Amino acid sequence: MVRLWIVLAAAVLFGSCGKCLRAEEQHTKDSPETVKKALADNKAVLLDVREAREWGEGHLRDARLLPLSKLRNAEEIKELLKDLPKDKPIYCHCQAGRRCLQAAEILKKQGYDVRPLKEGYPDLLEAGFPKAAKR
Repeated sequence: MVRLWIVLAAAVLFGSCGKCLRAEEQHTKDSPETVKKALADNKAVLLDVREAREWGEGHLRDARLLPLSKLRNAEEIKELLKDLPKDKPIYCHCQAGRRCLQAAEILKKQGYDVRPLKEGYPDLLEAGFPKAAKR
């Protein structure tokens, strides 16, 4: 009986870790410096997929707002994406790196080269991404 519990506990533990590793592997391997250069050279787009309230509390200067909640609305998606270029990589970020994975899934299905950032908003500020001026 004890052996069965050990096997079950190991299966749960390793199964959970496997899911974590798969999520980690979905984030781009591009460094923050690579992303900053691509944005500066106008060779990429930066999407903030946090909600409008979060955006209003502060956001990156070069980012565009496209909340995940709106991306999930299949009826509006074509209209939402009409100005998003398909010929440039799309880097997306959120607060902590989880919602951008969900947004990336949606955008990839629409034909975009999406590269979700593991770094969240505070991490990107710390990495030297400029914050937008208050209006």
